[in-house]
Amino acid sequence: MSKAGATHSLDSSGIRISEFIESSEGLTLRICDQERLQIHQRADGKIISFSQSEIEEVLSRADADGKPFLQVNFVDGRKILVTSNLIGFKPAYLADLDMNKLPKVVTTPDLLSVVEAIEDALQAAENSRAEVELLRRVFESVLLGAENVGFDIQPEKVWMRSLTSYRSAANA
Repeated sequence: MSKAGATHSLDSSGIRISEFIESSEGLTLRICDQERLQIHQRADGKIISFSQSEIEEVLSRADADGKPFLQVNFVDGRKILVTSNLIGFKPAYLADLDMNKLPKVVTTPDLLSVVEAIEDALQAAENSRAEVELLRRVFESVLLGAENVGFDIQPEKVWMRSLTSYRSAANA
């Protein structure tokens, strides 16, 4: 669908999101049908998908440097931050993880950073099982947070299962 032909199906929240993304550097918007929106992040190819009817409100905000972003609040309590390049979200709460040590807002590229830290920890001579387990839990928190807001993170779930298999084999 072309943007000109598609924007007529957007409600006021959808229009605000569309206008913001049109001027963004790293995001594109796809209007799938009368209701469903997809935001594509160029940085990692990730797509977040949601229906306009899920949106409670869209708020214009600015970060500490004065750069504008949108805060999208959903009717079910979920929240995303739409910046010029990425979609931010809360990491998922895990009972056995000190959430105060995680950033309040994370992005899907953070998953790759945690994967790299896990790989480094696994290869380090002073490898600590506790460190690897902590990083695995951080990965899981970010992964679940991404899934909770609507990202398709199936490839990362496969990676997590392979890491769990590797851990099980190493402990045997």
